[in-house]
Amino acid sequence: MTATVIDGKAFAATVREKVAAHVTRLKEEHGITPGLAVVLVGEDPASQVYVRSKGKQTVEVGMQSYEFKRDIDITEDELLALIAQLNADPSVHGILVQLPLPAHLDSDLVINAIDPAKDVDGFHISNVGLLGTGQKSMVPCTPLGCLMMLRDHHGSLSGLNAVVVGRSNIVGKPMAQLLLGDSCTVTIAHSRTKDLPEVVRRADIVVAAVGRPEMVIGDWIKPGATVIDVGINRIEKPEGGTRLVGDADYASCAAVAGAITPVPGGVGPMTIACLLANTITACCRANNLPEPEGLTA
Repeated sequence: MTATVIDGKAFAATVREKVAAHVTRLKEEHGITPGLAVVLVGEDPASQVYVRSKGKQTVEVGMQSYEFKRDIDITEDELLALIAQLNADPSVHGILVQLPLPAHLDSDLVINAIDPAKDVDGFHISNVGLLGTGQKSMVPCTPLGCLMMLRDHHGSLSGLNAVVVGRSNIVGKPMAQLLLGDSCTVTIAHSRTKDLPEVVRRADIVVAAVGRPEMVIGDWIKPGATVIDVGINRIEKPEGGTRLVGDADYASCAAVAGAITPVPGGVGPMTIACLLANTITACCRANNLPEPEGLTA
């Protein structure tokens, strides 16, 4: 068996097209331009690249992009004052504070200062609670992207056995909640799960989000299962240099699975696409307009 490759790059392009079309409608029919504000503290190179990409894609779909770059020595009070300013700005529909923050800043305090309705990362404690109780919330971008791809591939997910390998607040836990919401039978496993390979072998859907390069191997995969690989790990190549790999060993898993996401080019491109989708959703909710179809959980 050779697995079908789930092309996240192509799927993300489709999501951005839907977002752009909805932005056009909001502008033409309601005179509203969705706005996304991104706050970057310090000069972490990876964060700078990511923020540039977010800004570029925000503008490409017709939204307003606001970037706030602050020095690494900003005080907590100064950062909270900026967030309060953005919360009160009606032209800003989504607020994202790029993580990680410098050590002297309390990330939980900062994230929970964002208006939950503008929390397009879905990290605010109120959104976590709403998602966990099956209510309308802002959903974390990476799990939302995974759910979109699974729905596209399978149609209905009802009754399928899903194993999420990883228990992080950013991916593992919200992913499990979303799969439960689509009527999967869900197991959250992790690096300390007893007989982890046997647990994974029962799954129709495996979401690998444990943060360990190539940990999930083909022998763990039920023939025909779908493997969603959230991991992005940089490892050394024998001949020198580095390469990106996921949390699943692609070659061995692809030989057994029915479908699999590659790394790179799988889940990764969906994260920013879903950030844009969440911004549209937040804008529509703020203006009591119908939410865009196919862009929410």
